[in-house]
Amino acid sequence: MDLQIALLLGQDGIVNGAVYGLMALALVLVFSVTRVIFIPQGEFVAFGALSMAMLQAGRVPATLWLLLVLAVAVLLVEFWRWRRGAVVDWASALAWCVVLPAAAAALVLLLKPTSMTGQTLATLLLIMPLGPLLYRLAYRPLADANVLMLLIVSVALHGVLVGLGLLFFGAEGSRTTPFSEARFDIGGIPVSGQSLVVVGVTLLLVIAMFLFFGRSMVGKALRATAINRVGARLSGIPTELSGDLSFALAALIGAISGLLIAPITTVYYDTGFLIGLKGFVAAIVGGLASYPLALAGALLVGQLESFASFWASPFKEVLVFTLIIPVLWWRSLNSHHVEDEE
Repeated sequence: MDLQIALLLGQDGIVNGAVYGLMALALVLVFSVTRVIFIPQGEFVAFGALSMAMLQAGRVPATLWLLLVLAVAVLLVEFWRWRRGAVVDWASALAWCVVLPAAAAALVLLLKPTSMTGQTLATLLLIMPLGPLLYRLAYRPLADANVLMLLIVSVALHGVLVGLGLLFFGAEGSRTTPFSEARFDIGGIPVSGQSLVVVGVTLLLVIAMFLFFGRSMVGKALRATAINRVGARLSGIPTELSGDLSFALAALIGAISGLLIAPITTVYYDTGFLIGLKGFVAAIVGGLASYPLALAGALLVGQLESFASFWASPFKEVLVFTLIIPVLWWRSLNSHHVEDEE
């Protein structure tokens, strides 16, 4: 290995680490607010990338029908809860189940976007509502369950979504048109414009999330829910809506990640699982609580994967996932046991 090869591997590690960083941020956000280890986070990546590919091929993404079916199912559940005397926030229910799905359907079926901007917007509208809809169907009824039960539900939901991905998109992979086809030569190292787009969009999202959680009232409410759910509820913060919003942001981040990587690598129906697992390793480095440490862990995972692909390509996945063992060991020595919140 010489300097040029090391720089190429380092560049690749930064790009991969940026995507893993987005996954880690989404996982930390969902876990801190809802206590859900959201295994299917990677499916949002695959669904976003493959939906974009179908739009660019002039076809209607199958995720539209999934969105509409989930919206109808959630509306029926909310109506059933209302009939049984439960308090239902119909404003949020109609927003997730009617307004956003209707906007997505109108954009895809009526306007049939042909520009990159229109197709990107359509993809985000298709994927983002899936987060809160899945939360309302699968997780909200078990909001008081322990973390292990929620993890089991996540594994089951992952299996269902992977099966639906195979049904919707088939076993063939797809790529999309890059957002930038520029080529640069920096110090003798070739850099693609799409790689710069990945890193740039990641930085913008990180800054936007920092401002959102630090400056906006909604972001502060999410932070309060993450710190103390009972205290937030007693302070008047609607914790159920916090779950909706955290899952919506996770789905949005997943869809953006899918749009970013689809021009770089071929995406299959199950590609998101491996990406999500590497994001989970990064989130574990941050203790599923610290956003900066999760981002640092994502860069570490990206660099480790990149250099392992050069030194020991058959074992690169093993080396990446082995990283979780010393991290968990170190954290077990430096943390105390905390009972689940009653």
